[in-house]
Amino acid sequence: MGSIEKVKFPVWDRFVRFTVEDGQEYCGEPVDSELDIGLAFVAKEPILIKVLDSSSALDIHASFTGDIKTATSILTPVTAQEVGTIRCVGLNYTDHAAEMKLALPTHPEIFMKPDTCVHSPILPITLPKNTSEECDPEVELAVVIGKTCKDVSPDEALDYVLGYMTANDVTARKIQGRGSQWGYSKGFDGFCPMGPCLVSTKSIPDPSVLLLRTTLDGKVMQNGAAKNLIFSAAECVSHISQGTTLRRGTVILTGTPAGIGHSYIPPIYLKKGADLKIWISHGLGTLVNEIKQGA
Repeated sequence: MGSIEKVKFPVWDRFVRFTVEDGQEYCGEPVDSELDIGLAFVAKEPILIKVLDSSSALDIHASFTGDIKTATSILTPVTAQEVGTIRCVGLNYTDHAAEMKLALPTHPEIFMKPDTCVHSPILPITLPKNTSEECDPEVELAVVIGKTCKDVSPDEALDYVLGYMTANDVTARKIQGRGSQWGYSKGFDGFCPMGPCLVSTKSIPDPSVLLLRTTLDGKVMQNGAAKNLIFSAAECVSHISQGTTLRRGTVILTGTPAGIGHSYIPPIYLKKGADLKIWISHGLGTLVNEIKQGA
């Protein structure tokens, strides 16, 4: 049986955590409800934010102060400390399983990424030297738990969800191919950019409407739809919660659609200076991380 108390809707629809010119950190909601925060940051457009009287997205009792500030940098909507261990579902799109030449799972395939993977939606991703430059991105719908829960059913699972974010499950493919466990190849520092916005379930009661896209150097690599998930967001939350407490702030990555760079002939991997954009519709927005190569 799930937790008795369920998530109440926050006052915001699109939550952002940001800093201003003096380095002070704030939380709030974009004044422009249509603004893609990541793209606006790259274009150096002004990003006006309605300020909340709280320092965390998990504070559902936060209210607006009436102040409006201009963001100079965008942070992850939830902190690494709030997220903890990232739960991930692999092979959760039929077309992705096919391109990986793997059988469709009968139960969700679960792996984990450490909290050191949590990374800014705008700062560079540094590819470690030991990954042999064979890394590629994976656009994923990230689910953020808003109320601690355990043993929830699929029917009630979304009642415990605070909202949704864009995430990038960066993967070192050569290392991934060395064995059956994926956590190491996907668990390097900064290998999970997320944000730039956290969109409330109030705005997106049904996440199956979301569209996902990866663009690399102007080429559309992945172009998917959450309606094609093998296991829905609700089923993923329910499955992972069985016998396991999911604390508020927990992030669950729900899988990636077809089009990963590793599947192309020849493969297309991330290179230093690459123009990478990871996007999800309905206001979740675009991750705009530059690619750097570690020494």
